[in-house]
Amino acid sequence: MGIFVFLPLVLPLTALPIARLAELHLHPRSATRLLTAVGGVLALCSTLCLMLLVVVGTAQLPGNPLPDGWSDPEVRAAVPYDEVAGKSAIGALAVVGATCGALLRRHFRVRREAHRALSGMPDAPVAVLPDTRVYAYALPGGAHTGGVPGRIVVSKAMLACLDSGERAALIAHERAHLLARHHRHLLLAQLAARANPLLVPLRDAVAYSAERWADEEAALAVGDRKAVARAVGKAALVSHGTPVATLLGFAVPGPVPRRVAALLGPVPPSGWPPVFTAVGLAAWTAAAGTAASAFSSANAAVALFVVLAAATPL
Repeated sequence: MGIFVFLPLVLPLTALPIARLAELHLHPRSATRLLTAVGGVLALCSTLCLMLLVVVGTAQLPGNPLPDGWSDPEVRAAVPYDEVAGKSAIGALAVVGATCGALLRRHFRVRREAHRALSGMPDAPVAVLPDTRVYAYALPGGAHTGGVPGRIVVSKAMLACLDSGERAALIAHERAHLLARHHRHLLLAQLAARANPLLVPLRDAVAYSAERWADEEAALAVGDRKAVARAVGKAALVSHGTPVATLLGFAVPGPVPRRVAALLGPVPPSGWPPVFTAVGLAAWTAAAGTAASAFSSANAAVALFVVLAAATPL
């Protein structure tokens, strides 16, 4: 394996150039899908790298249940600085597992509590709550009404702040979140950032791009980009955050001024950019780094498997 076993831990840096350029120059739909896929693959490779290092590091600990042959010099030679790297990877992988587990528990707990709060209400696509707080969010799962996989939850206080056109924009925005299942993109991006902190910029870019995607779908549905921009800006001014922070809330994720400015501008192009442009080169750089990370992880896994198989007594 050699030094290449460490590459998946640092190759997420190659995805950073596209995080900013993609959210500015790609259509939000393409940016969300691309950044989610890149972040997921890089996080998986990074975690696999830690697991391989843990195998080598655990074999060096006294009293471990692994075969004695796994602590032979041939196995240790497969990883540079095997003792330090292996033992450090044990702690790092434990942190990754704990933080990802905590995120998943919180995510599903919030969804479960939100569904429980709506259990006594009619199964309508939009649930209007008599609340003085200003919020609106997309709640995936649960009731499937009108072909939408989830429900839109909005407070009366939020509706009171908007005119009829802005209300239509709000509902269209949240419906777009549900139809495109943006909660899956956001959850995967958040897990990737827990697996490797270098992917935090990608997580933020996915959150912004998902909001922009829903903004564009809302503008297409209501036929008025300015109405959507007004709704986003007005909701941001009167909102103090949604009651469930892990769900998709209107005017909460992403820099609101940039969203409003984008809505007041032209419709973003839907195709992929040419190769010889800044965003095109960044996309190819991120793709190359992702491919190299995957190849390095696969190569390290196969190499370690061969070494361990040779060291395992029959």
